[in-house]
Amino acid sequence: MKPSILRLSLQRMVVATAFGWGAAGCGLAAAQVAPSAAEVAQYKDLHAAAHQGDVAGIEKLALAKADLNARDGNGRAPLHVATFAKQRGAIRALVTAGAGVHLLDKDMYDAVTIASVADDEETLRLLLSLGASAKQVTSRYDGTALIAAAHLGHDGVVRQLIAAGAPLDHVNNLHWTAAIESVVLGDGGPRHQRTLQALIDARANLQLSDRQGHTPLHLARSRGYADMVKMLEKAGAK
Repeated sequence: MKPSILRLSLQRMVVATAFGWGAAGCGLAAAQVAPSAAEVAQYKDLHAAAHQGDVAGIEKLALAKADLNARDGNGRAPLHVATFAKQRGAIRALVTAGAGVHLLDKDMYDAVTIASVADDEETLRLLLSLGASAKQVTSRYDGTALIAAAHLGHDGVVRQLIAAGAPLDHVNNLHWTAAIESVVLGDGGPRHQRTLQALIDARANLQLSDRQGHTPLHLARSRGYADMVKMLEKAGAK
């Protein structure tokens, strides 16, 4: 194996391990830690109401001055819990009552990134409409929801985040952008192609490189992603 390809494979394995993926990069799992069954069983008050989608319960607790941003053992606020559970009525009720939409949990994830990684376009749309931001820096990798969605090939989410003003050229602490991750952590298939095209159409900077000086075009060529190579060449990437 060529040194450059070996290095790329090792980078992928390091990130895959951190994200809980299989060694082959298959069976992607969310980096975020959803509440376990044991945690849910222990939830009370707003956390329980958020998980169950109990809008009336949330409204009652809010009127009683309950802490809308209370945290569980993993730093999850009720809004995080409702987002994991896709309880959109609970999300709306919490935010309407004054819950913070920009809060980060213990693992440095906000509700927007949680919904983005879950490929939950409807919940993401709701969060953004309620004032949540697509611009926050999240995760231990100092990334963004856009980078997270791009590496998973969640093209619909990517388009939403771009429309909401997500930073196209943010560089995380692995020195990767959303465009780079759509290639280096993608499978070269249709969804990652659509993701990359969305970034190209939004005028993401395709000349930004990783720590080895490799641009998205170089990475696509090295991985044999012919369709991505054509897209990038057409866009004038080097």
